[in-house]
Amino acid sequence: MANTLELGIDTFGDVTNGPDGQPLPYGQVLRNVVEQGVLADQVGLDFIGVGEHHREDFAVSAPEVVLAAIAGRTENIHLGTAVTVLSSDDPVRVFERFATLDGVSNGRAEVILGRGSFIESFPLFGYDLAQYEELFEEKLNLFAELRKEQPITWSGSLRAPLENQSVYPHLENGPLKTWIGVGGSPESVVRAANYGLPLMLAIIGGGPARFQPLTELYHRALEQFEQDAALPIGVHSPGFIAATDEEAKETLWPHYEAMTNRIGRERGWPPATRARFEHEAGEDGALFVGSPETVAKKIAYTTRTLGIQRFDLKISNGTLGHDDLMKAIELYGTEVAPRVDELLS
Repeated sequence: MANTLELGIDTFGDVTNGPDGQPLPYGQVLRNVVEQGVLADQVGLDFIGVGEHHREDFAVSAPEVVLAAIAGRTENIHLGTAVTVLSSDDPVRVFERFATLDGVSNGRAEVILGRGSFIESFPLFGYDLAQYEELFEEKLNLFAELRKEQPITWSGSLRAPLENQSVYPHLENGPLKTWIGVGGSPESVVRAANYGLPLMLAIIGGGPARFQPLTELYHRALEQFEQDAALPIGVHSPGFIAATDEEAKETLWPHYEAMTNRIGRERGWPPATRARFEHEAGEDGALFVGSPETVAKKIAYTTRTLGIQRFDLKISNGTLGHDDLMKAIELYGTEVAPRVDELLS
């Protein structure tokens, strides 16, 4: 892989269908996610991110456990979340879990912190959705202090204070790599810059160029806060790869339609249409779907447009099957990655 751009995959551990068209048991989905991570390492991808959800259609509620299983069977790939919902978790426990993952993986752990686009974790763990913003801001403030790995004295309004307490285990190779996941809020971009943390943009609708003002804002804010101007920016976007554009779209569409409509009913979205799907699969859309050449060109375009240092393809798409995902990961590592290098060089 070229040093200029890291390529990764993200998965939410969607409950997928088996060969008989029926949903697989949660345990089998989890084992399949591990196999996907192993393959991603074998084909030379740089990162795997595993999402956190607490609902029927996703199997992963404890991503760090899944990542540890992947760590035990891989050598090089970096391991992180997509995202950790910090607002409904405890920053000390999050840090401890990732420091542990970093140790068992020989320094390959990363964490992407976010507020989460699903809200199930808030009532599940006893948090008030009315404090959505305050919870994330306060807990991020504590997490930033924990990264210093010094005895910590801290107080806030929503969590018990800490008085000269240390958190273990300590990392062997410097601070835990921590990203802030952002869906499009300028305030979130400025917050990431203020804390001096890398920015991960979730582009799930609309073209990459639409996010250029946010990357420009991030760089201005880094300068204003006197932070490292070379902090990386990443992009997370959904997609799928097959031998041809037609095969990729025809394979993905029924699963994409069902997933979009299922979530859309909860959020008041209009029904998915094939025309909208085709638009999102084009240059001005958020779907990176097609042949290796098509996907490579779109990744290279996004990299140049936004000046990013990492691109994570959200490979899981609703009930799309494990075999299809494995083929897509293989194509991503063996054909898309070298082609992206050529295009960017």
